[in-house]
Amino acid sequence: MTRGGARTSAAHAGPGRQRSGADPAPGRSDGDGPSGAVGGGDPVSAAWTDYLAAARQLDGVRRDAATAAGEQARSVEAAREELTTVRARLASQEARLRERGVPPISLLPTPPELTEATRSMAGGPAAVLAALRAARGRADAADAALAARGLPRLAGWPPRPRNLLVYGPLALLVPALQVALFVATGAGAASVAALVCGLPMPAVAFVAGWIGVGRLFPPPEGGRLDRTARLGALVCLVPAVLVSAGLLLAMLAG
Repeated sequence: MTRGGARTSAAHAGPGRQRSGADPAPGRSDGDGPSGAVGGGDPVSAAWTDYLAAARQLDGVRRDAATAAGEQARSVEAAREELTTVRARLASQEARLRERGVPPISLLPTPPELTEATRSMAGGPAAVLAALRAARGRADAADAALAARGLPRLAGWPPRPRNLLVYGPLALLVPALQVALFVATGAGAASVAALVCGLPMPAVAFVAGWIGVGRLFPPPEGGRLDRTARLGALVCLVPAVLVSAGLLLAMLAG
């Protein structure tokens, strides 16, 4: 009975011992499996992430460099075109000034002017382009002064008072003639004819003033001349209407 009981105990205990000695626990890791690799970090994934970040950064630098190079190229091209225009304008102005008796030595830049110009263009193509555009603006002002035909001071006046000097005399010319004819001949046929002929003269005076403003005060190259059309029409119309009404009342009273 002792031997049978021992065998039974060994049979029951054998499977438990075998399992505990050969099979590892379900949650156990010996460091060689996948769990050990994840726990220690994947160097390939980390390297790939760093590579992507560096590639994105390099692409951003490349794009910025391409944008800057494109802007610089456009500035250089614009500066070349501006330089050609300014040179042509200065050559024309130099010829005109020499025709008017200006000594050639006065047309050359002084050393301080050259130093200031060099300093203003030391900032690259953008600074050169800005300096050339400023030079073109000064050339426009010089052209306006040269084209004023003896009226350089009036060319710098505001448009309204400057144009009034052209519209005003033309608007008063015909009414003054009508008044002089009425005083000389009285309420006769000549005065009536002058009054009738004077009716369309405000339009003629306005057109003559429009043309005169353009001839006496030409706009700078690429600019637009302000002829103050409403002011000119009003100035040409009011004297004619007042004088015509006065002459008509005088004729009716006579």
